[in-house]
Amino acid sequence: MVKRTLLTSVAATSLIAASPAFADCPIQVGVLHSLSGSMAISETTLRDVMLMLVDQQNAKGGLLGCELEAVVVDPASDWPLFAELTRQLLTVNEVDVIFGAWTSVSRKALLPVLEELNGLFFYPVQYEGQESSRNVFYTGAAPNTQAIPAVDYFLEELGVESFALLGTDYVYPRTTNAILESYLLSKGIAAEDIFVNYTPFGHADWSTIVSDVIALGAGGKQVGVISTINGDANIGFYTELAAQGVSADDIPVVAFSVGEEELSGLDTSRLVGHLAAWNYFMSADTPENEEFIAAWHEFIGDETRVTNDPMEAHYIGFNMWVQAVEQAGTTDVDAVRETMWGQEFPNLTGGTAVMNVNHHLSKPVLIGEIRADGQFDIISQTEEVPGEAWSPFLEESATLVSDWQALECGMFDTATESCVQLTSNY
Repeated sequence: MVKRTLLTSVAATSLIAASPAFADCPIQVGVLHSLSGSMAISETTLRDVMLMLVDQQNAKGGLLGCELEAVVVDPASDWPLFAELTRQLLTVNEVDVIFGAWTSVSRKALLPVLEELNGLFFYPVQYEGQESSRNVFYTGAAPNTQAIPAVDYFLEELGVESFALLGTDYVYPRTTNAILESYLLSKGIAAEDIFVNYTPFGHADWSTIVSDVIALGAGGKQVGVISTINGDANIGFYTELAAQGVSADDIPVVAFSVGEEELSGLDTSRLVGHLAAWNYFMSADTPENEEFIAAWHEFIGDETRVTNDPMEAHYIGFNMWVQAVEQAGTTDVDAVRETMWGQEFPNLTGGTAVMNVNHHLSKPVLIGEIRADGQFDIISQTEEVPGEAWSPFLEESATLVSDWQALECGMFDTATESCVQLTSNY
């Protein structure tokens, strides 16, 4: 990263307590979210909440004696453009940190640039795991803090026997579904009872796929849909379910990329009872959430605007970054990275999020049931679960752990006791 403080990372580590706070003013906060294209339905709100968080911090007096300034760019749901704009933010705008992306393909695109320039990045969305970069803090869910608990709910509470894994055709759904297939097989689900289908971004014609899902239950087994469909394709999928008369009692759907924001564009009256798995829902009844929602409505000037899980992830990540910068006394990436380990901040659903040395959060897992008003009834909530960077259900990662503090490695193989580079097939 071009913009540096006067301290090297080694000096910062040893002199943090004795050195005065240092940052170039204003402190630049990069915001890298799609405001156009297929992912704008999900990402525009994340731009907005980042502007709110920056505004709130400035109202508190800024950070290290400096005002924060948001630098917003639009990668337009164009994955290569995420990489180009990451380079621009780090070299031209000289931002101190970047908050952004939604899809894993966009994160994968920008990652080489981020690591080349030693940028600091906060990624707020559920993803497939199988990654741990020294330059990224993953504040959304990993598979063990979203997908696997959702499958457990289907197995244990709903008695689902046949699974349709429907996803958008890119890395997150493919890797997540590979993990889930392995997990389901380990739970005794037969291979012939696992149906997998992928569709392109923006897919609109769901009639045949929904018919195929319905046909899975022809033998009398309870069918359930695990949805990793992303973006505006969800509108067509849920509309087709309703058109073919599929209710949650018939074939329950649990989604990993559908929250309050996506439902706000749908007639949800016929989707009542379908599910989503996240670490946050707007309906959480806590003082912290009430305060957050009130601040959001005041900032955005619209009391009908909803909140959602990735917004909470940005809220947690941004506030942890502020705490880490204050503790380090600098915006230097290497110094801030080291003070991020162990940072704690209250969840909006109760309890406390913790940043672990694998750069993943410990957060609760929630299952929500769609209501007619587009909100979710929280029907299940766990204690904080530590996010796993590497899944034990894939052979290629079963012996891998991530520990950037003690091992200084994101891919440490416990079998060979060495730091390795994983080559993924997904």
